[in-house]
Amino acid sequence: MSRLPFRILFAVYPGMTQLDFTGPHQFLSRMPGSETIVASLIGGAVPSEGLVFADTRRLSDVTGCDLLCVPGGLNALDVALDDAFVAEIRRLGDGARYVTSVCTGSLILGAAGLLHGKRAACHWAWRHLLPLFGAIPDDGRVVRDGRVFTGGGVTAGIDFALTVLAEIAGAEVAQTLQLGLEYAPAPPFTSGRPETASPKILAGYRDQIAPLLAKREAQAREAAASLSLIS
Repeated sequence: MSRLPFRILFAVYPGMTQLDFTGPHQFLSRMPGSETIVASLIGGAVPSEGLVFADTRRLSDVTGCDLLCVPGGLNALDVALDDAFVAEIRRLGDGARYVTSVCTGSLILGAAGLLHGKRAACHWAWRHLLPLFGAIPDDGRVVRDGRVFTGGGVTAGIDFALTVLAEIAGAEVAQTLQLGLEYAPAPPFTSGRPETASPKILAGYRDQIAPLLAKREAQAREAAASLSLIS
């Protein structure tokens, strides 16, 4: 009797950061013996940063998965307040072998009650919101705590995918895919983390996101309060 494929589910939503999704998808969808599903709340087309991902399935039509992955986005906390979406993430996450996210997708996992007591990564600018959901912030690029794997901001999704591949399919499979996709990062600047960016660049970026901070914190508190009502 043939073995069932390892089912990977990306739960996507309008306005997500497309690389949070497409980076890991590029790697994980090539895992031998796997099946990759892309689903959204209502199915159909999902717009993201000028791109449109067509023919997604409805989350409610997906009976279960082995690995659930939730990408992030600047609107992740809007999504964390969408009761219907969060309920599907909770249902699918409860039955998955691995619960995962990239960037601010961890805030959505948190809103679904899937990170309580777990160490988790997030984009550095929003990591401080994780404790509202009972999670323990970790500044690692990829963080594992039991069945939970979380990646840091955006491009960390590729490192996250390789880490997950090594866990599930073995290090040789992960390294072969890394070679085939020529993932050998050599960035021209060292400004990819707040610890290495120049004070000027860091201050400029903080100024850019300052108008969002109060709103996002209020949304996170609202989502955490909703979670406490069902816990």
